Amino acid sequence: MNYRHAFHAGNFADVVKHALLCRLVRYLQKKEGAIRIFDTHAGPGLYDLAAEAAERTREYQSGIAALAAAAPAIRADPFLADYWQIVAPAFQASRYPGSPLIARRLLREQDRLSAYELHPEDGAALKRLFAGDIAVKAIALDGFLALGAHLPPKEKRGLVLIDPPFEKTSEIDDIVAGLTKALGRWRGGTYAVWYPIKKPAMVERLRTALTALSPGEAVDVAFLREPLSPDERFVGTGLFVINPPFVFADEAAAILSTLAPVLGRGNAATFAIKVSTSRPA
Repeated sequence: MNYRHAFHAGNFADVVKHALLCRLVRYLQKKEGAIRIFDTHAGPGLYDLAAEAAERTREYQSGIAALAAAAPAIRADPFLADYWQIVAPAFQASRYPGSPLIARRLLREQDRLSAYELHPEDGAALKRLFAGDIAVKAIALDGFLALGAHLPPKEKRGLVLIDPPFEKTSEIDDIVAGLTKALGRWRGGTYAVWYPIKKPAMVERLRTALTALSPGEAVDVAFLREPLSPDERFVGTGLFVINPPFVFADEAAAILSTLAPVLGRGNAATFAIKVSTSRPA
């Protein structure tokens, strides 16, 4: 409950995560049928980059601001087009859209979004942001509980974004428990789990657990803007996707190849994409 993403909005991890999110949604929309997006840790939905919280850390300077200052050809990359079209107007107004607002901008008329936020202040801001929007349900609920209660969606197809703050020691256990319930209710859904890269042991534990849970193919995307640090600083960002689109690994590689020179520190940025297939008994 203490974590506030306002201090980190628009940083390098947001750029990577949200660019990948856009590609996942766009693939699901290749079919005409409606989809539903679930955002388990939605936050307030929109962040003020001129506010004290963002200015205190200025993490957005090495994230969205770096992309805005990059060569036009980079922002024109076809795999970044949807993302940049959404975030550019907000950034010009010193704002950064969170994942629920990005998801909302991607929705077609038939699609829907369920956004969950437990923090009272952020949850209230989320409700105000989407007040009167019939395509969005902004819900004051622990997103992990929603995985067991609100799946499967009536639309039958869609995406669950699990983006916790990783401030609790139980976070990995919570993710595994939530996904176990979710996959039991909606085996065919696409699930994207974001994670920070700073503690190698934690990352390996999470990857192992998610691989074991996956009913079929999974893609693990990891981006490091600099090498791992002995003091376990936040140097990278990952997205583990269960039941990904078949093109996702290739598209993720293309996106990270484009973003690496922009978001990396010096020439130190690296990325890795691992595809795994599990066939539980």
